[in-house]
Amino acid sequence: MDKAIKMITGVLSTLTDLAIHLLVAGVVIGILYNDVFGVIGNIGAAMGTIGDNGLAGLITIAVVAMWMKK
Repeated sequence: MDKAIKMITGVLSTLTDLAIHLLVAGVVIGILYNDVFGVIGNIGAAMGTIGDNGLAGLITIAVVAMWMKK
């Protein structure tokens, strides 16, 4: 059971790292080529949605930041 949990955790960690790298690549490509894929616009829209939620948005950002730090 321990082995399975470690394997699942490793796979999820790898997928999270891949998603972060793809996001960074999308932002860099968006800066260089005038946001071809709309990544920067979508990040702005997500931040606007979180900002509209006030305290709940702030708590969400804090939870995600702590989750990403692990």
